[in-house]
Amino acid sequence: MNRSILIVICDFLLVSLLTFSTVDINKVGQESAQRTVRVDIATNQVAESGQDLAAVMRLALEEERKNRDQLMGELTRTREEAGKQQTLLAEREKGSQSLQQELQTREQEAQRLQQQQASLQQDYAAAQTNIQTLNQRLQSTAAESVLSREKLAAMEAEAKKRAEEASALQQQLSELARSNQFVLNEKQRLAGQLQVAEAEKRSATEQATRMQEEVKVEREEKAKLAEGVKALASRSGELTQEIRENRPLAPNTIFNEFVANRVAADFIAFRSGLLGSNKRRDTETILVSDGTNAYALCHVQDTPLTLFSPGTDWDGLTGALSRNGKQVQIRSISFYLLDPRLIFIPLKPEEVKQLGAKIYPISSDPFKFQDAVLVGAREGYYGECKFQIDLSTPEYVKLDNSFLKGLFGKFNPSRGDLVFSKTGELLGIMANSTYCMMIKSFYASGTFHFGEDIRYEHTGDTLSRLYMRVFNMPLKLQ
Repeated sequence: MNRSILIVICDFLLVSLLTFSTVDINKVGQESAQRTVRVDIATNQVAESGQDLAAVMRLALEEERKNRDQLMGELTRTREEAGKQQTLLAEREKGSQSLQQELQTREQEAQRLQQQQASLQQDYAAAQTNIQTLNQRLQSTAAESVLSREKLAAMEAEAKKRAEEASALQQQLSELARSNQFVLNEKQRLAGQLQVAEAEKRSATEQATRMQEEVKVEREEKAKLAEGVKALASRSGELTQEIRENRPLAPNTIFNEFVANRVAADFIAFRSGLLGSNKRRDTETILVSDGTNAYALCHVQDTPLTLFSPGTDWDGLTGALSRNGKQVQIRSISFYLLDPRLIFIPLKPEEVKQLGAKIYPISSDPFKFQDAVLVGAREGYYGECKFQIDLSTPEYVKLDNSFLKGLFGKFNPSRGDLVFSKTGELLGIMANSTYCMMIKSFYASGTFHFGEDIRYEHTGDTLSRLYMRVFNMPLKLQ
């Protein structure tokens, strides 16, 4: 808790004490008058002061919590760095322990060699004693003439043998001395290595402490730089997005993208009967997305289906979307909720990836530009045009026939043509030759699942119902 908050709390306690100790003494002038003491407790002031104290305490608690979270984060990172240094120190400690164990082994071997050396010295001393004894005996026997020459030769041979044994023991003693010297040298070398290891350990500990301090300072500097870079990147991204959204594209560019990313759609409807009836239609379209799912779009007249009453009960519906030799089977089609003449085909992510076509976004602001680009998906023409807002049809925009500028092909706007905004987003599809249905979502008023046998779906009833919705629309939209 900082100093300012402590001062506020002390002030509050002092005011509370003064408040509780306030008394009013009435009628003090007369000696015989009864003295009454009046104590007024400023409950409101206490309540308000209590609320202020609670607010101050909450602020202090929040500040302490933030400081604690920040310190805990720094402590966690510092512990990670210290853990790494501790791991390095543990490895150095293991190396030091192994050197100490090796030094102990060398000392044990030196003690064993010293013991052997002492034993050999004892044997050598005993051999010298035996030699002296034999020499004495030889001298004594030489003085004695009674001894035979064979006994003298045997004693000489025995003396020679003892001398050879003494020489061999002397050589072993020399070898043991050399081994002992080697062990002493190795012991000194290991002791030096141990001192070096301990010095490196101390140096590593000091370096770890220094690195922790440097890491803390560097982390604070990086945090400040990261905040600045983040703010700059955010602003740069916003500017880039704003420029991209407000930069109009040339009609040639929009049409070229359409040609490069168009998808062929084939539909087949069949039903059984005395003569049989099969109907096939094909068209070209694009893939669009509402930000979550992807769809292929077309007008109902580009399919074998017809909105009419009575509707046709089809026994089976099949179809496929294809592009660059890749084909995806159509699983179902749905009729747009606001205008059932618009049909959209839902696609899975793996199907979109297989087709490999660009996914056009829906225009987020269809009135940003008055001009638009109209593309005839079946006829292959395109051109610039203007659309006007018709207040009586808020879901549609009206084509300004006084401003039509065909750029390629026989420019004749008709139902089913695609309309793109100047930024390359999909604005909608022409419901007829005058009005464009703006696409804002993909809610369905009816769905047909494709298959060889769909008689259970009763397509005739659905087509009749959708026809009545179109029939009840204003005449200018039909």
